Amino acid sequence: MMSRHLVVMNVNGKRCRLRVESRERLLDVLRERLGLTSVKEGCGTGDCGACIVILNGRIVNSCLMLAVQARNAKIETVEGLGTDKKLHPLQKAFIRHSAAQCGYCTPAMILTAKNLLEKNSRPSREQIRNAISGSLCRCTGYVKIVDAIQDAAAEMSGETVG
Repeated sequence: MMSRHLVVMNVNGKRCRLRVESRERLLDVLRERLGLTSVKEGCGTGDCGACIVILNGRIVNSCLMLAVQARNAKIETVEGLGTDKKLHPLQKAFIRHSAAQCGYCTPAMILTAKNLLEKNSRPSREQIRNAISGSLCRCTGYVKIVDAIQDAAAEMSGETVG
């Protein structure tokens, strides 16, 4: 018989109380139980980064984490960033620079960029490339993604964006 655990977590600013099974992954709880479909499963082994979320201020691969390990954690997904009427500056920059092609990696790229910009408001291109290296994109050469992140950094630090 599978053991179930009560897990309380803060997801995108909302308190969630769930009973989860011991072997249930955080990825599956977020997608299937909470409907947060921006969190994707690409490889299931932590190599592609499609399942990235921000957990207590750190980037984590939710496919490698059990939901019980997220007890009392603060979790951020793209669904918590902006709204249709008021996009986050990173979301606007990704649109402006056509940085999303198929869109599969985009939520993880945006979360990774958000986490980077919270720690370093004006990163170099090399620092951006290093930060996003855990998220694989099969559609782009990463140039537009790096451009979008630099553009958002400028906007978020109060510089004019052209």
